[in-house]
Amino acid sequence: MRHDLQTIAGWIQPGSRVLDLGCGNGELLKYLQETRQIHGYGVEIAEDRIIGCIRNGVNVIQRDLEAGLAEFDSGSFDHIVLSQTLQAVHNTEAILRELLRVGREGIVTFPNFGYWKNRWQILQGHMPVSEDLPYQWYDTPNVHLCTMHDFETLCDNLGIEILERVVMTGARKVNWLRNLTGSLAIYRFRRR
Repeated sequence: MRHDLQTIAGWIQPGSRVLDLGCGNGELLKYLQETRQIHGYGVEIAEDRIIGCIRNGVNVIQRDLEAGLAEFDSGSFDHIVLSQTLQAVHNTEAILRELLRVGREGIVTFPNFGYWKNRWQILQGHMPVSEDLPYQWYDTPNVHLCTMHDFETLCDNLGIEILERVVMTGARKVNWLRNLTGSLAIYRFRRR
């Protein structure tokens, strides 16, 4: 299991209502159902991943996140998760607003573009490729790469209060110069 998923699970109380946006094959929701007894739904657009959700016993809705979350009432969920999806959406601000309309708290994970190995690859004249950014520049689904500082500035501009952040490189949590030494950022937040 991905290490960020374990961190996310630690922030979710047993019995919570969880919506996972861009849920992939439902790995997180399955884990949360087994370990936290959550009531959850996934939203995914790719048919092969939807089939994976069904195989994992996860409730899934086929939907393009860019179209919004109008089918969900305000406050329908305790937690909305956007794991390794934020960088692949076009309208980041709208999705974060909708996320906090539908859920009490949001949890986001994204590859930190400020990580030193990414910076080093750019200095060498190449777009970064790593475990957290596994695509070449020409086949990447990522449209908005950001650093931790960029994300925190956006949250401040949107009136979002960051409750917790964990920064990781592989399985290891990093606490020193996190924007430079961490390859993956994980945030828990809510409206101010």
